[in-house]
Amino acid sequence: MVFMAQFGQLLFLALIFFLNFMARISTSPLMPQIEMDLKLDHAQAGSFFLIISAGYFVALLGSGFVSSRITHKKTIVVSALSVGSALIALSLSQSLFTMRLCFLMTGLATGIYLPSGIATLTSLVDQKHWGKAIAVHELAPNASFVAAPLLAEGLMGWFSWRGVLVCLGISSGLVGIAFGILGKGGRFHGEAPGLSVINALVREPAFWIMTVLFSLGIAATLGIYTMLPLFLVVEKGMTRGWANSLVGLSRISGVFMAMVAGLINDWIGPKKTMFAVFFVTGLLSMALGVVSGPWTALMVFLQPLLAVCFFPPGFAALSSIGPSRARNVAVSFAVPMGFVLGGGLIPFMIGVAGDMGSFGMGISISGGLIFVGSFLTLKLKTR
Repeated sequence: MVFMAQFGQLLFLALIFFLNFMARISTSPLMPQIEMDLKLDHAQAGSFFLIISAGYFVALLGSGFVSSRITHKKTIVVSALSVGSALIALSLSQSLFTMRLCFLMTGLATGIYLPSGIATLTSLVDQKHWGKAIAVHELAPNASFVAAPLLAEGLMGWFSWRGVLVCLGISSGLVGIAFGILGKGGRFHGEAPGLSVINALVREPAFWIMTVLFSLGIAATLGIYTMLPLFLVVEKGMTRGWANSLVGLSRISGVFMAMVAGLINDWIGPKKTMFAVFFVTGLLSMALGVVSGPWTALMVFLQPLLAVCFFPPGFAALSSIGPSRARNVAVSFAVPMGFVLGGGLIPFMIGVAGDMGSFGMGISISGGLIFVGSFLTLKLKTR
């Protein structure tokens, strides 16, 4: 189908993905206040992101069972409504146990969206436009990286951190209802992860390579981002407002770079694009952990510049693995493992390093892993 004819629907999906992603990262800029209110240490704060990732992992693995029964469109609507409910429940939590339970619910609610979102998106446009279409979709997480800290600071002038979560929850529910009424595409059933489909995937070396690459791509963006405000406040001595503003402004470039990455992917292919992204991002991430003074602010801006460019070529490559009927299954298996490692264990490791006295050490170790991953892209073979 013509790309521009479906542009409005792509933006609609991007809006849903924006709120879905905000649900997972909105507690990052709020974490200094949450730590203070609940008297948490840094490792406990980092464990919240591991719990979200665990829920996300389980939901992504099971998302094919949901979409195979109620269609991709209805799965998207259920996800948006569930995200809203989970955030409102989180805002009402009064203990560490209930917060962990609500973070798990948030991970489960957000996890069923992505396979159905990607399957709906790739059904709306021809394969030759996938890079650009996925880049439009990837505007959502990149915009949320900008909006989360800035929105948190703005709303906390009026509400507590609990009120911020309520606002996001209500927004997700309303957009989900709107998509159920006005959204197009996705009116077909997904593929449940049956043994034949799973066997076709696990026998593909490219599938396992992409799983590792998604772990590193998520570590470079979400993993480091979630702990960055704490790193800047606790280790670099910044105020919460300045740290959140700096982190939010540094992500503005990602909104444009994701589109650039989509165009480059359609031009030179995913393998070369991902190699360049990991090579440069790994070096910048290592530098972020060790520099000081004005160089810290510079690295905060430079580190995400290319990190966000992984996902358009990453999803394009992942969608080219295995038979077309297993496209949503490939996403629902590779991405959750990536989120547990890159979006869960990496923040937890950085938090543990912070309790040991050096957030920077944890960030630099993450950068080293990302740098090594650039050479793994050279082994990738897709259809």
